Amino acid sequence: MPAEAPAPSIRRPRMTPERELELLTTTIEVLREVGYDALTMDAVAARARCSKATLYRQWQGKPRLVAAALYATRPVDAGAIDTGTLRGDLLAFAGTLADQAEKDTPLIAGLAHATLADPDLARALRETLIEPESEHLASFVHRAVARGELPDRSAAVAFLPQLLFAALITRPLFEGAYVDADYLVGFIDSAVLPALRNS
Repeated sequence: MPAEAPAPSIRRPRMTPERELELLTTTIEVLREVGYDALTMDAVAARARCSKATLYRQWQGKPRLVAAALYATRPVDAGAIDTGTLRGDLLAFAGTLADQAEKDTPLIAGLAHATLADPDLARALRETLIEPESEHLASFVHRAVARGELPDRSAAVAFLPQLLFAALITRPLFEGAYVDADYLVGFIDSAVLPALRNS
């Protein structure tokens, strides 16, 4: 009796970059509407008209899906910024924060709170979003040192991401307003640049 031929493997079509961005953008839309705790893979799948299995296959779960969505839809690619001066680089980065502040501050504050109870979310955000963006911000300082704007690599560079994002999240608490361009220019000129120059 001849041996049975092996069953053909089922090849799933690879997700196109356009479809991936569509799913990630949909994730952000649902996240803004309901918050992290109430967001479900079912809700994203229904809105994006895909199977929940597709989301799990691509991102393994909600923390990595949300982290990937935040990275893919971030308002600025810090790695693409190079104005020729440290102040210019920081202002270019901060300008996008100001443009998106009213929409993004509640989202970021909510996620920061969610990480306190969800270490998987905290890890996913650090690995996917925070660490790459922190490296880009550090590159602003490296270039400034190479140009002679700073005498040496500043110890304060380790706190640069925290400084910028703390300004975004805390202004509503302290002053009852979202950050805007004027606020961030003053913050960079009065707090960030002196810290980088004097460390």
